[in-house]
This record gives sequence, structure tokens and C-alpha cells, in this order.
Amino acid sequence: MFRLGMWLVASFVLLVSAASAQQVPSRLDDIIKRGSLRVGMTGDYAPFTSFDKATRTFKGFDVDMAEALGKALGVKVDYVETAWPTMMADFEADKFDITMGGVSITLDRQRKGLFTVPIMREGKTPIARCADKGKYETIADIDKAETRIVVNPGGTNERFARANIKAANIRVHPDNVTIFEEIAQGRADLMMTDSSETLYQQKLHPGVLCAVRPDKPFDFAEKAYWLQRDFALKAFVDQWLHISIENGAFQKVYSAWFN
Repeated sequence: MFRLGMWLVASFVLLVSAASAQQVPSRLDDIIKRGSLRVGMTGDYAPFTSFDKATRTFKGFDVDMAEALGKALGVKVDYVETAWPTMMADFEADKFDITMGGVSITLDRQRKGLFTVPIMREGKTPIARCADKGKYETIADIDKAETRIVVNPGGTNERFARANIKAANIRVHPDNVTIFEEIAQGRADLMMTDSSETLYQQKLHPGVLCAVRPDKPFDFAEKAYWLQRDFALKAFVDQWLHISIENGAFQKVYSAWFN
């Protein structure tokens, strides 16, 4: 009888706890009630995201994906401008519900929020002038005093360069939109960035810039969407991604921007 009584008490506590948890509104509930999804974007990482200053609008792969997510949620999408050096602070200040636009999974970011299931696997690899492509196959080839490396500030590209390069010169270029012109015009020798970006910039600069070993990057990385810490929101976005991948919607958007 004592054991039965204890079991009934324990069961009652669990039921009350579950009921209480269900009554606490989630961020997903807040988004639906608000009628808008706040999406943080840098607008400087094509083809994932770019920002047109004249029209004050974003476009890119992750813009199309954000609009599709908003439609699935039944809400409008509000884009919030951020930048790689300030993204963490903006995230912690709760300026947006989700960060999209070529965001890589890192443990620093994981400590502050949640990531969706990965949408892309890649890693850091060089992009250089096509005439110099064969000179930069390895980190050892790159890490020489005469090599001029250019990086954008505050993101995983600068972090990777500073962690792996000891002898070569590293110069920070503040504008991620024009940074590849530094290489094309001969003011820098190379940049190490995500293989997807090197392939896209190679496409934009045919015969001028070439991706170096994009199929064999120097490290392992995955891209995903970075969410505020709400498991109901993560469950919804993960399920939406799963359905989008299985029904071909994801591939349709991907092909429009990367092929």
C-alpha cells in the first residue's frame, strides 16, 4: 500500500509538472501570436544572402528559405540587419528569433542557442587568382611570409586563418561584399572561406578567380539555422526542413542559387 501511495504521488507530480510545462508559452507560440518571424541576416554573403541598399531588401538562397518558413508558420518575415562581428551580441539581445544566411555551426554559438539539423556540409578552402591556383594546395603552401591573406572580420573565416596561419600576412578587409576584388585586383593573394562561397565567386569571376580544392576542404563544417533556445521552435523548423528536403522544395531553391 505504501509503494502504491508513493507511486500515485509521483504520478500526480509528473502530471502537474507536464500540465504546467504545457501552459508555459513557447517562442513558437509567441511568433504565431505576433504574426511575424524575426530573421537576423548579414546581407553580405552571396549566394546565401545579399542586401540591396537602394531597395532596402534582401535576396538569396536563405531569403527564399526564410520566406518559405514564414509561409509554413503562417506569419510574415521581418528581416533584421546584423553583421558577423556583432551577430553574437545581437542574438543575445534577442533582436531576432532565428539567424539565417550561411551561418556555420560552432560550439560558441551552440552555447547561446540551438541549431537546426544541418542543411549543408563543407569546410574552409582557398580562393585565389586562377594563375596562382596551384600554389596554394595546402596550409604549408599558404603559410609563407610572402603570402598575402585577406579575411573578413569577426566570423569563422578570420578565426580559421588566425588559428592556422603563423608566417603569412593576414589583412582584415571590412567589406565582405568587395573582399574578392582585393584578390582579383592583385592586392591580396587569397582568402580562405567556405567551399560553397569559393565556388560561387568562381562562377562570378570566370577565368579570374578559382576555387582551390573545394571538394577537399581543410576542415569540417556544417551550415544550419541558429535559433533562440526554444525546443518547440526547433522541432517545427526541423520538421519543416525534413519535409522540404523530402518533397523537393529545398532542392528547387538550392538549384536556383548554386547551380
